[in-house]
Amino acid sequence: MAEPINAFQMAQSQFDHVAKLLNLDAQVSEILRWPMREYKFMIPVRMDNGSLRVFFGYRVQHNDARGPNKGGIRFHPSETLDTVRALAMWMTWKCAVADIPLGGGKGGVAVDPSTLSTPEQERLVRGWIDQIWRNIGPRQDVPAPDVGTNPRMMGWMMDEYSKLAGQYTPGVITGKPLGGGGSLGRTEATGFGVTYNVREAMKHLKMDPARCVAAIQGFGNVAQYAAIGFTELLGGKVACVSYWDRDDRASYTISHPKGINPRYLQSITDVYGTIDKKKASKEGYVVEEGDAWISKEADVLIPAALEGQVNAETVKKIHSRVRLMAEGANGPTTPEADEFFKSNNIFVVPDFLCNSGGVTVSYFESVQNDMNFYWTREEALQRLDTKITQAFNSVVAMAESEKVYTRDAAYMVAIDRVVKAMELRGWI
Repeated sequence: MAEPINAFQMAQSQFDHVAKLLNLDAQVSEILRWPMREYKFMIPVRMDNGSLRVFFGYRVQHNDARGPNKGGIRFHPSETLDTVRALAMWMTWKCAVADIPLGGGKGGVAVDPSTLSTPEQERLVRGWIDQIWRNIGPRQDVPAPDVGTNPRMMGWMMDEYSKLAGQYTPGVITGKPLGGGGSLGRTEATGFGVTYNVREAMKHLKMDPARCVAAIQGFGNVAQYAAIGFTELLGGKVACVSYWDRDDRASYTISHPKGINPRYLQSITDVYGTIDKKKASKEGYVVEEGDAWISKEADVLIPAALEGQVNAETVKKIHSRVRLMAEGANGPTTPEADEFFKSNNIFVVPDFLCNSGGVTVSYFESVQNDMNFYWTREEALQRLDTKITQAFNSVVAMAESEKVYTRDAAYMVAIDRVVKAMELRGWI
């Protein structure tokens, strides 16, 4: 078994490597290696049975040189401060590489939300806001949904903040429900952003999407729409997806000889990403062990689950046919696996470029909240496509001009933009 990956150490290691490539001043590097602000707080929640349970919440604000901090709130039982730190740092680079005027933040609570009733979830999310509301805001730090949270929770959070602030403030939170300040196109934004990146990478590699097969890890929101995008927008085939079964407390890979139908699987998947195995089996789907997705004979791999999943051990199982790796998840690939991709000439679309569709449409949501004028779904997705395409091309241009790995190129584009903003503001 591989050693557990410390996400923040991995994020710092990736940054340190690129800082050397950029010949970044050591003092500037030291600033960017660490979050500017960190918050850890207790959230006491009255449970349905009358007992009082204590949860611990986090919010990390990495860098706001380019604009207000931006980043999701994760409800996951293994959430730690180091995980949140890493994700906040990656959000800084994600916003910069997508060239949107925001900084990086992230939040979370160590909890399995599926174990809570709806009223308990509401009390917990309102409690999160109660503890941190003075340190967030439309011009300060704008949270959003992430693993284990959803638009309804964001609506509760926005409502709680508005009550405390004494005014209706939809722009404090993004990923809200439609009709409550949310944006059309937000639901599919991250997954479709993955698809747009895959499309551009295939153009670059001269691959025909209609002849290509993808294998996807995960079946939450990102993976669902990446699968739908790959089949419906690009005309490709998805061999399999994997998912976490919350009843069995185990992960599985589910495949079909003719390729999966993501719309059908989506219809038999609960809000936590668990697929109904019995219904799927009746339709000819095959259920395999959780890590089987990575060994499938495919052209494209799309890890869209949790960090550290493609590592020194699992990378050995990758099929020789694979030419493209599109990181739908945050931090799915360890440095050891990166070396494998380099040596085997596998093109990687790095996470903070690949999955930047969500934060881009979150930014669009904030813009619409400010204007109090809302776009159509087609307008939002067209603007997203334009942003993603420009971001992809800027990274490829950097990779080719500097002759560096795509992950390094994406970091170079992002870090350069953040450093320039710090210089313009007189910070350095």
